[in-house]
Amino acid sequence: MTRRETLHLEAFLPYRLSVLSNTVSSAIAAAYFANFGLSIPEWRVMAVLAANPGLSSAEVTARTAMDKVAVSRAVATLLAAGRLRRTTAPADRRRTHLALTKAGTRVYAQVVPMALKYERQLVTPLSKSELATLDRILRVLLGRAVELGPAHVQ
Repeated sequence: MTRRETLHLEAFLPYRLSVLSNTVSSAIAAAYFANFGLSIPEWRVMAVLAANPGLSSAEVTARTAMDKVAVSRAVATLLAAGRLRRTTAPADRRRTHLALTKAGTRVYAQVVPMALKYERQLVTPLSKSELATLDRILRVLLGRAVELGPAHVQ
């Protein structure tokens, strides 16, 4: 007879990371939406394109690790709102590039201070050493998750 393993959800790291991510995202999403009418996927698309103008939707999807449908909806909403523009690549007419418009850049410039202030408030209880350790741990775990890929049932 094999011993049956027990999962203690509150101690399960993937669950704890998900709860933390959802809690932080929800808290900050309220401010983004109230002030700018932005959803979290829309903000993430804008943030990625502010740092990397000219990406395709597929590249934005890869960089954000969001579902491609969520990215597609966010891009469509941002295009309709005049916050993004889409151009066709001259070398490959099937490929499109996305970039913030002037209006999108203005919104981005207003959201960034809010986002950074929230981050500062969130990490206030941590020392500089703890922040450095957290950063290292997050990089290691992300790398390992990418290395492992999707979980497979055995």
